[in-house]
Amino acid sequence: MNALHHSELSGLTLINRGKVRDVYEVDADHLLIVTTDRLSAFDVVLPQPIPGKGEVLTRVANFWFARTRHIIPNHLSDRPLSEVVRDPAERAALGERAIVVKKLKPLPVEAIVRGYLIGSGWKDYQTTGGVCGIGLPPGLRMADRLPQPIFTPSTKAEAGAHDENIDFERTVALLGPDLAAQVRDTALRIYSECAAYALERGIIIADTKFEFGVDADSRLHLIDEILTPDSSRFWPADQYQPGSSPPSFDKQFVRDYLETLDWDKTPPGPMLPQDIIDRTAAKYREAETRLTGH
Repeated sequence: MNALHHSELSGLTLINRGKVRDVYEVDADHLLIVTTDRLSAFDVVLPQPIPGKGEVLTRVANFWFARTRHIIPNHLSDRPLSEVVRDPAERAALGERAIVVKKLKPLPVEAIVRGYLIGSGWKDYQTTGGVCGIGLPPGLRMADRLPQPIFTPSTKAEAGAHDENIDFERTVALLGPDLAAQVRDTALRIYSECAAYALERGIIIADTKFEFGVDADSRLHLIDEILTPDSSRFWPADQYQPGSSPPSFDKQFVRDYLETLDWDKTPPGPMLPQDIIDRTAAKYREAETRLTGH
């Protein structure tokens, strides 16, 4: 399987090369987003790509965008890729990694929804008895399912910095009360409906993050990606056991390997053994197959 670490497209202006995505200007109303096979861990982009990862992420996100259109519009446009990337060789190199999207104004908040107590939420709970100021029952274990999903937003940090968890009052200060409530309620609804669907297919979506933007009429849209192994924590339901961190379909597998190394988590990232690359690629593909049937 071919891998794409970074894209180079003629006739388009690259406006941002993020940890995973390359974003190009198409015109005043559209962008081209290329989801590469780059992998970041601990905010460091690793030197080797994971073959096929970008295509999996793009297909999974598009699958969820289609399933959530009854809840909220999204950034996908109906412009074909061939109209934007005219060189056949460049299109072939992109594979299924590229989408043409509407240009929207991103909100300065990441909408994080947690259905299970894990990661930074577990650490917060151990210290405060809650997560992001939301009180939770005493006696919960690591990876326990929460009584109901909770909305725990964060700020969107500049490149090289870390996101900061914030409470709902800060979200209101950033977005205004009406928009903050709409973001919260929409994020919780998407998570609840999609997590139920995934569970029927053997995947627990422990937590996830959504990003939203608004159009010229201030209408809310889903943007970026949605419910992929990069933006969510996916667990195999048949191996779920509260009290410990379950195995996952996401890049936590790579993080766990990197934790065994003598690496200070600053660039450059270490080289990965081929076995770790292959197993990571397989985990992404299995998540897609379970969720979409393809």
